[in-house]
Parts: sequence; structure tokens; C-alpha cells
Amino acid sequence: MSIDFIFRLIGMIVFCILGVVLGTQLGSMANSGPNTIPFSVEQYAFTIGLVGALFGLILTPVLTTRPVRTIRAILTRISAQSLFASFAGLIVGLIIAALLAFPFSLLPNPFGAILPFVGVVLFGYLGISVFVMRQTDLFNVIGSFSNRGPVMPGSGTASGEPNANWAESRTILLDTSVIIDGRIADIARTGFLPGSLLIPRFVLNELQYIADSSDGLRRQRGRRGMEVLAQLQKEPNIPVRISDIDVEGVREVDDKLVILARQLRCPVLTNDYNLNRIAELQGVTVLNINELANAVKSVLLPGEIMNVRVIQDGKESSQGVGYMDDGTMVVVENGREYMDREIVVVVTKVLQTAAGRMIFGRPDDGNGYDR
Repeated sequence: MSIDFIFRLIGMIVFCILGVVLGTQLGSMANSGPNTIPFSVEQYAFTIGLVGALFGLILTPVLTTRPVRTIRAILTRISAQSLFASFAGLIVGLIIAALLAFPFSLLPNPFGAILPFVGVVLFGYLGISVFVMRQTDLFNVIGSFSNRGPVMPGSGTASGEPNANWAESRTILLDTSVIIDGRIADIARTGFLPGSLLIPRFVLNELQYIADSSDGLRRQRGRRGMEVLAQLQKEPNIPVRISDIDVEGVREVDDKLVILARQLRCPVLTNDYNLNRIAELQGVTVLNINELANAVKSVLLPGEIMNVRVIQDGKESSQGVGYMDDGTMVVVENGREYMDREIVVVVTKVLQTAAGRMIFGRPDDGNGYDR
């Protein structure tokens, strides 16, 4: 039984009672005159009571549940920081209006009767507007008092200690792709992601949908994502929050993440290339694990020496291909003759492509060896 149906029944009963009361009064007034009225008091009460019941059955949701849903949808689109700033601005505005209400009331009519009410509306609106526009400065001032000195994100406190409070309050939104990828658990465990990891309910629903897929590969990827979430929640040093926060009127998960990141003023952690580009176009900070992996790969310069095991043929007839521990492809000139052997390679060229970094090299003269 839905909440709308319950309110319709309540509204039907309430308006039916009001209709019966109103019909009884109208019937009594109509039958009290000298003229003969063809309807009795009971007929008036019954007819108007039925109209009231029909009115309550149809219009009760318009007066009750629908305005509440509209207000709730508006509040979900507003960040907690903006709500707090609005509430603080309203309180300050009402205090100023209350202080000015007594002097305004001493003015001659009609000013003494109108200006106190106008002051409440005007100063309440101005308080909300000013505090919302300057909410960032307001929270910076509050943070400076709580940390005994001016603090900026990423900087230290006045005493030179790290800004731990800012790190703990930071929120990072997780995308479905980065949960399925699995590397987020190892990265978060190292402590390179300060703050709490926020997983909205719609991301969890998409992950469950993938885990229940009829396709075997998609089902396996979805279940791996569930296991990664379980590992993250078991880590005592990694705060993970699953929130029911949602974005009304939007169906796509990527669009919801971008809107939610803008509302919460937090970055999105993802591996999705399309989400990465869309978020950047809308001014949302994106943390991409693939870019992080490319950034931490070992840097080699031409002329340096490395060990690599040749495991397959290259595109050219004499080339061999091996891989470093981080997955970087190494193309070895004349490396086919060293197939399934680990050799010493001299780096000749390093090429950065959209797919990642590729290293070209040749066997070290006279230093190839079998292991």
C-alpha cells in the first residue's frame, strides 16, 4: 500500500466529515426560511459529504505528498554545505530583523504595522543569499578557528602539522568501473587516498545488476566488484560509506555521479574514459587510476640497461616482445632468437602512446644469458 493511497483515504474521510458538517449547516439555513425547500437537511449533508469525499480522494496528494516530494527533490540537489550556510544566514537575518522590529513598530501607521514584517522577509532573504554566496569563505574561517590558524586544503596548520581534519573530511565518489577494476583496494590501503570513500546506492545497484547478468564475463566482473567492496569495508583505516543519496530526474549513472560530485564539491574516482571527459568538461575533479598507473611506471632513458624475458614474437620478423613487472611492453630488436629466455636489454627508445608507454631496446652485446 503506497503512501499516496493512504493519504487519499485519510483525505477522503476528513473532507467527507467536513462536507457533512457544512451540508448540515447549509440544510438547516435553507430549511429555516418560510419558503418550502425540496431537500432536507440529511440530503444536504449526504450530497455535500459525497462531494467532499471525492474532493479529498482526488486532491489530497496535491496538497500533501507531492509538495513534500518536490521539497525533498530540491533538498537532495543542494549540498550539505549550502544547506548549513542557508540555515545560518536565515538565523542571522531573523536576528537582525528582530532587533529592528521594535524601532520600526514605533513609526506611525501604516509603516509601524508593515515594516516589521517587511524587515523579516527582507533580512531573511539577504541573510540566506549572502551566506550561500560566501559559504566557502565562511567554512574557511570556521576551519581556521578549529585548527588554531588559517588552513587551506593541502597545506599544514599554523603549527606546521599536516591538515588531518581536512583529509578526514574529504569525500571521494567511487564509480562502478573503478570498483570492478579492483586496484582501488590496494591504493586505498597504502594511504594515498585521504578521506572517506562514498559509494551512492545507485552505483551499488548497477554493480548488483552486473553481478546478476546472464553473461558469464559480466557476472564474474560484478562479483569481483562485490568482493572488492567487502575488502574495503573490512579495512579499519579506510572509511567507506554507502549512501542513499540520489539525483532526481536523471537515469544514467554517469550523469548522476557528475551532478552529485558538483553538489558535494568532491572528486570522482573512475577508470571510465567517457566519464572522465564529461566530468572534466563540467568542472568536476577526476581521479583516474589508469593515469596514476602510467605516472608511477618506472622511467627509463635511452642507454639504460634492464632485464626482460622475451615471451612472444613482435610485428617485425626479428623482433621479440617482453613485459616489465608493471605491464610495460618492451620490444626487443633481434629478440626472437632469445624466445623464452631472460636477457639484458639496452634501452634505445621510449615511446609514450595513448595506450601507455612502450620501450624499444636491443640485446646487450655479448651479455645475453639464459636463466
